[in-house]
Amino acid sequence: MMFKTHKNFDKQFTKLPPKIKRIAQAKIELFTINPKDPMLRDHPLSGNLTGLRAFSVTGDVRVVYELYKNELVVLFIAIGTHNQLYK
Repeated sequence: MMFKTHKNFDKQFTKLPPKIKRIAQAKIELFTINPKDPMLRDHPLSGNLTGLRAFSVTGDVRVVYELYKNELVVLFIAIGTHNQLYK
């Protein structure tokens, strides 16, 4: 599986507090090893975000991503709190 980041994800990631960045890096690493790990609480999104998926970094912070090419490419689209992502 290949992993890419969208420029919005990169911008949002740089603005995270250092503690959340460390947790996010660990969760992203876990995702790259085992995307189905239950600790990630991965789930499909609905509404305006139908077709995308998200996994938990902390209780309120999520990573939104999209799968491409028969699940061989993952594009990390956004990272942020519920309020920031699901307006």
